Amino acid sequence: MFYHMSLEHRILLHPQYFGPRLIDIVKKKLFTEVEGSCTGEHGFVVAVTTIDHIGNGVIDQGQGSVNFPVKYKAIVFRPFKGEVVDAIVTEVNKVGIFCAVGPLSCFISRHSIPADMEHTADTEAGECYQNIDEGIVIQKDDEIRLKIIGTRVDANDIFAVGSLMDDFLGLVS
Repeated sequence: MFYHMSLEHRILLHPQYFGPRLIDIVKKKLFTEVEGSCTGEHGFVVAVTTIDHIGNGVIDQGQGSVNFPVKYKAIVFRPFKGEVVDAIVTEVNKVGIFCAVGPLSCFISRHSIPADMEHTADTEAGECYQNIDEGIVIQKDDEIRLKIIGTRVDANDIFAVGSLMDDFLGLVS
């Protein structure tokens, strides 16, 4: 789920930023480039906690820009198969439920929703999945608990597929 990791990043600076505040500018640029980004290898970078080392810059031939290697520690969000997480429903349709676990997009197929829950499109709030016997209704903006059954990692994003077919999963009341 959340991990505290040591990471590295290269900051490219144009010569106009060279001066007495160079280190401060490198730090600011690290925060803006890294926080909120996603790498398939490590996951979503939530926050940079410490900057361990800013290396000597290397000049790019022909441009005059300088590359600074930076070592830092950050809190990252990395989902794994079998993990149980809370999510916010973003869309409901007959195919299933789309939800967000922070920055992670997750899809729950109708085949991974309990059989006693039926898709209904004619409610006041729009489409939903509801259990008529127990009065449970899952619709947009509800908080649900799901189990991640698979992830797909791209170069700059992570997607997940979830399930509600287990004990204590579903609508969080």
